[in-house]
Amino acid sequence: DVVDLAGATLTPGLVDGHSHPYLGMEMATGLDLSACRDLDALRTALADAARAAGPGDWVLAHGLDHNAFGGRPVHHDLIDAALAGVPAFIRLYDGHSALASGPALAAAGIDGPRVFAQRAHVVCDPDGRPTGHLVEFAAMALMDAVLPRENAAVRRERLLGLLRDMAATGLTGAHVMDLQDPGVLDLLADIEESVELPVRLRIAPWCMPGTDTEGLDHLVALQRARGRRWRIGGVKFFMDGTVEGGTAWLEHPDCHGQGTEAFWPDPAAYTRAVHRLARSGVRTVTHAIGDAAVRHVLDTVELLDDPAQRALHRIEHIETVPDSQIPRFARLGVAASMQPTHLAYTRADHRDAWSTRVGKERADRAWRCRDLRDAGAVLVLGSDWPIAHYDPREVLATARLRRLPGHPETEPVAAGQALTGLMALEGYTSHSARSVGEQDVAGRIAPGYRADLTAFAVDPVTAPADEVAAAPVTLTMTGGAVVHRS
Repeated sequence: DVVDLAGATLTPGLVDGHSHPYLGMEMATGLDLSACRDLDALRTALADAARAAGPGDWVLAHGLDHNAFGGRPVHHDLIDAALAGVPAFIRLYDGHSALASGPALAAAGIDGPRVFAQRAHVVCDPDGRPTGHLVEFAAMALMDAVLPRENAAVRRERLLGLLRDMAATGLTGAHVMDLQDPGVLDLLADIEESVELPVRLRIAPWCMPGTDTEGLDHLVALQRARGRRWRIGGVKFFMDGTVEGGTAWLEHPDCHGQGTEAFWPDPAAYTRAVHRLARSGVRTVTHAIGDAAVRHVLDTVELLDDPAQRALHRIEHIETVPDSQIPRFARLGVAASMQPTHLAYTRADHRDAWSTRVGKERADRAWRCRDLRDAGAVLVLGSDWPIAHYDPREVLATARLRRLPGHPETEPVAAGQALTGLMALEGYTSHSARSVGEQDVAGRIAPGYRADLTAFAVDPVTAPADEVAAAPVTLTMTGGAVVHRS
């Protein structure tokens, strides 16, 4: 077949460096609250949803910005009246915390603080009563037994539809940062019995604190699992949580005196786990947002004597780091994986929850994409969907603008960290491939490479960034097959 692109610009297939397609479907279920900017808007949206709920229904919601609380502590008392007794579970935008209403807490039997093996907590008031604010995965998991669940058939169709929607934005692949439900692999195999996945999935299952030698060996063995367009490739760790939740690991406390502890209660155990996987040739990716978390991951890699083992690692998010850590990425061969659209939750004047937490000095060094590139690091770009939208055009534009596209009135956040158009494109193509050792088969248009291609109606390198964000995707091809054509 001959495909006439009619003047479109052809690039290597775009790969989202950090995404959660399956977990994201669960996290993005229900009401989208991302447009709520204050408590009045939040209460109105929840009241409308509660009125529409039937007997026994819940209000499930997601995407709520911490800034909507106007500096108040997150508390179910702020929303219970609007819900009129309907239980509600609201995931905050960071994905690491949630707000459960009073009736929801009662349904789950959460009536006081809990002790967890990892850094997680049920936030309580001075009298020991839960506020409804559940911080980190173990705390949110207390709700799992009572939350409504979709059946397998619905999840299958939703996942396939999501991947097709991703392909329509130009994505040919995604680095998937979770495998909480082992049934996902059976689901992918089931889909491939009848159709091809429109997007390649490279999946990194989680390794959580407390994983023993047997668990690590299982993760090594799991690396052999694969289908035609999906495979297990690496292991995901968490070195900390989020700034807004007070669980990012910082060299100095945040404005509330929090942020001084790692997600792994014993950071040395994290180091031992990473080294064991590296000796087995397994790649690792580590969520590290705070400066102390980033430093510890780099220290862990530096302790490896074998350069080949050092080159197996990358760090996700890297929201704030000092000058001293920047050159270590290139020197150690550690790739940086960043999500420019997370800037939407911050402001240039630092009048936002993230910046207030870390203080001006650390906020001034937010998301140092350009410094890492200029220092020679491999820089992978992605969305962290559903934390931000998966559309790569929006990420490409934001990486250049340091603000969301289509909002010229917004002052850029740390404008000096803007990438060039070429650097941004490389973050979705050649650098994405290098970060997972696929530079010999992906990330370029060349004989012998995968026929994963994306065609834009404009040149994504030279066109104005705001135009790139709105540019039609003319064609997406995965493995030589057209999976989207406008």
